Amino acid sequence: MAKLDSFFRPKSVAVIGASTNEAKLGHAVLRNLVEGGYVRVGPVYPINPKGDEILGLTAYPTVLDVPEPIELAVIVIPDVYVAAALRECGEKGVAAVVIISAGFREAGPEGVEREQEVIRIAEEFGMRIIGPNVLGIIDTYTPLNASFAADTPPQGPMAFGSQSGALGTAILDWAQGGQMGLSKFVSLGNKADVSEIDLLQAWQADDDTRVILLYSEELTSGQDFVRVAREVARDKPIVAIKSGTTQAGARAVSSHTGSLAGSEQAYQAAFRQAGVLRAESMQELFDMALAFGYQPPLRGKRIAVITNAGGPGILATDALEHIGLELAELEPTTRAELAGGLPGAASAANPVDVLGDARADRYQLALELVAADPNVDGLLVILTPQAMTEIAATAEAVVKTAAAHDKPVLACFMGAKRIQAGIDVLTAAGVPNYPFPKRAALALGALAEYQSIRQRPAPEFPKIEIDKAAIQAVLDQARQEGRLSIGDAEARAILEACGLPIPQSEIAENADRAVEIARQIGYPVVLKIASPDVLHKTDVGGVKVGLDSDEQVRDAFELMTYRVQRYLPEARLWGCLVQEMVTGGNLEVLIGMNRDPQFGPLVTFGLGGIYVEVLKDVTFRLAPFTRAEAEEMLTEIRSSALLDGVRGQPPVDKEAIVDTLLRISQLVQDFPEIVELDINPLTVFSKGSGAIAIDMRLVLVSAAANGGHS
Repeated sequence: MAKLDSFFRPKSVAVIGASTNEAKLGHAVLRNLVEGGYVRVGPVYPINPKGDEILGLTAYPTVLDVPEPIELAVIVIPDVYVAAALRECGEKGVAAVVIISAGFREAGPEGVEREQEVIRIAEEFGMRIIGPNVLGIIDTYTPLNASFAADTPPQGPMAFGSQSGALGTAILDWAQGGQMGLSKFVSLGNKADVSEIDLLQAWQADDDTRVILLYSEELTSGQDFVRVAREVARDKPIVAIKSGTTQAGARAVSSHTGSLAGSEQAYQAAFRQAGVLRAESMQELFDMALAFGYQPPLRGKRIAVITNAGGPGILATDALEHIGLELAELEPTTRAELAGGLPGAASAANPVDVLGDARADRYQLALELVAADPNVDGLLVILTPQAMTEIAATAEAVVKTAAAHDKPVLACFMGAKRIQAGIDVLTAAGVPNYPFPKRAALALGALAEYQSIRQRPAPEFPKIEIDKAAIQAVLDQARQEGRLSIGDAEARAILEACGLPIPQSEIAENADRAVEIARQIGYPVVLKIASPDVLHKTDVGGVKVGLDSDEQVRDAFELMTYRVQRYLPEARLWGCLVQEMVTGGNLEVLIGMNRDPQFGPLVTFGLGGIYVEVLKDVTFRLAPFTRAEAEEMLTEIRSSALLDGVRGQPPVDKEAIVDTLLRISQLVQDFPEIVELDINPLTVFSKGSGAIAIDMRLVLVSAAANGGHS
């Protein structure tokens, strides 16, 4: 577990760069430590070359001049002086350092060198570092505000780690406005040492934290993040927002899978497999955080809606259904009691419409009956400010109901000026209010999704035996010939070594030999150009199917080789691959892999054939994945119904697809030098009849690429 107590509960703090000048960051950090209350917990030592006194505290020229031990140091000085100050911290025995100073990796080559020096010094003395280039850190329960934020946020159950300091200031201001309370806040900056992974491990064991929030621009140790987050998510919800996931600037790729996969797909797969809830915007992040931070778990998907307006009730119903939740079917006794207590025009069914003239007592009646119904897992209470509406009193009724039941109760008081008194009552009691039904539904959906995450069994990754020696021989041969691409003819040996069925085939050096092989296999056959330099055979007319005579094979061979020699004269030509023509297949699918620089092998599944890049009906998982996760991939593509059979077609052999996915997962784990891979198509037969890999190609990493490839 990452021990970060020296950051959040230090026995003493030094501010290196403390200043009497109120315009300086060093003054702001010191002031926050004083006014935030830390001086009542432990001593604060301003460090300033001039010594003297700052904010009533004795200042010292260096940390070495402080007579007492220092556990946490905050450095707020120009970048060129940071390394020397950090070395003095090491000599003093400081355990943890927050480097607020900028001018490091984010500033160019010289900054990179400065950051590397900082890392070396920290490692030499065994110090932990947050930063550099950060806003600072806050623990509202210590209390400790070692940042230059304008104010200290109120206490609350949410811990927030942000890679962006500027975004952090907005978060803190939003919290200061009373919308949410924080247990901890960390600006991670350049992450020279402490990262999101360390925060997850530390906050998993933090009694003051109920929900962990992350804003990240990059995850440099993606596989470690998935492993740790998967464990932490069993105890506490993790809600993350990730920016910078477009394909802009991505490296060139040559496989179908490579063109489909990108940073965004890798993060989606990583968060899904790790059990991290993905927020698409800061608004979604906050909406989820409020529900997780202040409400009990949602133990099912059955939601009841109580409203004083029909339109918002319908909007809520649509939003709940869209997010994957369902309207609770109220017990007959509940409906009868509602019908007896509400006006005749009201609706006793779900959504429960208490009508526009409903006062607080009518809401209270509906709330008590619906919340007590065993078929209801959670409540959404909608209020629009009408002439008879008792807004604050209705809010108090909602609060009373929420306190009496171990079910999440969310409010949707719609409006602005007139409803503010009600929102104040709800916020003070920890009942989240959302301005629109769709946002409340999203929060309830997040609660439901997290419940399913917690119920996942511990992952078991299948270990499949493959013939590694045979595979290595093919890879070595390609490298010896100076090639990074391995096409269909050679890839057959890899498929066989993975235990995957393949069609009969053999390379023919000339037309006569092609005819001999075709006769041995039996007509009809397929002819494919065999060249390590022709990656997409169809682009040069390099595939002919359904050849059913010697003459057709001979003509196709001569035409294919002529075209390659004319249009690609530098291509190495081995001849043509004569292949058994597979008939009777029910569906063609694609299985591929693209190696992501952060997360490693990203395995793809979708419809195969020539239209895959146009339709982009694919889904992704990071290897390794469980059998259950492989099965989930089959349900996630838009055309998943085709796997179950349509218009009289029988269902396909899903088990054969899952088996292929797991074998490819094993292959790309065992051979990290494979950076791209396509099986396209994998022809799948009817249920119980298996599948056969028709075509495969892969790309190896360049020896000089250090994790990339040419």
